[in-house]
Amino acid sequence: MTNKPMNQTDKPYSNFKATLAIAKASFRSIVRSPSSVVFTLLFPLIFILVFGFISGGGVISVDVGVAKTNDTINPVYQALKKVSVVRLIHNQTPQEMEANLKKGSIDAILNIQKNTKPPYFTVNIKYSQASGDKEGILKSALNNIFYELNTHMPDAPPPAAIIKESEVKTREYKTIDFILPGQLGFSLLSTGVFGTAFVFLSLRITLVIKRFFATPVKRYSIVIGEALARITFALIGALFIITIGHFAFGFTLVHGFVTVLNMLFLSLIGVLVFMGFGFVVSGIAKNESTVPPIANMITLPQFLLSGTFFSINVFPAWLQPISRALPLTYLNDSLRKVAFEGASLFDVSHQILIMCIWGVVIYAVAVKTFKWE
Repeated sequence: MTNKPMNQTDKPYSNFKATLAIAKASFRSIVRSPSSVVFTLLFPLIFILVFGFISGGGVISVDVGVAKTNDTINPVYQALKKVSVVRLIHNQTPQEMEANLKKGSIDAILNIQKNTKPPYFTVNIKYSQASGDKEGILKSALNNIFYELNTHMPDAPPPAAIIKESEVKTREYKTIDFILPGQLGFSLLSTGVFGTAFVFLSLRITLVIKRFFATPVKRYSIVIGEALARITFALIGALFIITIGHFAFGFTLVHGFVTVLNMLFLSLIGVLVFMGFGFVVSGIAKNESTVPPIANMITLPQFLLSGTFFSINVFPAWLQPISRALPLTYLNDSLRKVAFEGASLFDVSHQILIMCIWGVVIYAVAVKTFKWE
């Protein structure tokens, strides 16, 4: 007796293969989509090219740590408080200030001491090599203050104050070191929100998902397949942006390839969280014309307030808590710490935790709002 050969229909259905097939087809459609390429690669690359050719150390704001022993009632300090481009920082310990000075997070440490004889004030300033042009800005501000003291205060014989300077050697903090992580976050947010929202809404409107239900394909295969395609595309885009920034403009990667891997891991977390926003938009939107306004309500505040183009420290005090509540803020911050400061993933665990909390919340909302049909 011979065994009857198993025909094609007798083979068990593989949802794993179905998932990979959906991911492959979706990835091809993403690559062929002009809007995906523009938002994920072209726009961030344009900003990187523009800012990459701008020399300097970032936003025109000089962050100065004030030593605990600093004399805060002297006229030099009181005048410096009124200089708009100088931001005085008091809420750090001496150890934190020294560490942040070496990392480039602050530009100088100020310690003004009162003397019993002329000059009546000694302004001790410790700079960092990462300060760049900001060292000159602070010197100019102090020289103007000294001039006012020496010429308008009759009881202060010149010189009323002198500067004593020192410098901490560290790596140069370039504009690209601030801009590139922000543009990478821009790319991931655009891919996660717009890409996910448009695709799933389109699949629902065109009844493609309904046709899937007539096949053995599981619902999770559809979601995972589409997610794999977007994650793959986003990480390829992230690697492309990092590579261009490093080799073309000297973007700092402290630990080389390890830093790149850490940045890609953070990018993975970021795009997963942002895809949750995309699922919510696709569930709320009635048609494709309503996707952009809803998606922009989610993305624009984050583009503008999350430190994408400039530090959130330049915002008014009332606006900074809002900025620090947004998930893109923590992605940008963690990317900058890993790239320039050489922080490990453990060092940015606080930022990762906040992003994960956002992920849990937004996916809980997505489950309530997402529609298959």
